[in-house]
Amino acid sequence: MHRGKSAFVLLNRYPYSAGHLMVAPYAHESRIGALDPATQAEIMALLGRSARILETTYNCDGLNVGANLGAAAGAGFADHVHFHLVPRWRGDVNFMTSVGEVRVIPAHIERILDELLAAFAKGGEP
Repeated sequence: MHRGKSAFVLLNRYPYSAGHLMVAPYAHESRIGALDPATQAEIMALLGRSARILETTYNCDGLNVGANLGAAAGAGFADHVHFHLVPRWRGDVNFMTSVGEVRVIPAHIERILDELLAAFAKGGEP
């Protein structure tokens, strides 16, 4: 989606909902505190920009934003810190993944990719 100076935004290949993005540094670190202050600041700025883009593009009612730090916390890539932005809507099917081991995505991932690439190219402006 976006390549910054020290961090980037990507679309999750195995999303929990349409538009599930991740923000990660280029630096290969397992902990937030190991990142230099400029990288930490850029990650926060990209989280904010990505949130605005998701809210504008998908009209979501809320967002889950978080990081799983370490294998014990459920990190799929425990050696590379990254943050998730998961768009949420009132009445969405959030229980499907945890109870039914099924994911329900209302649009094809390539369509989502095209929509979000266009939104990032415009800078997130409507």
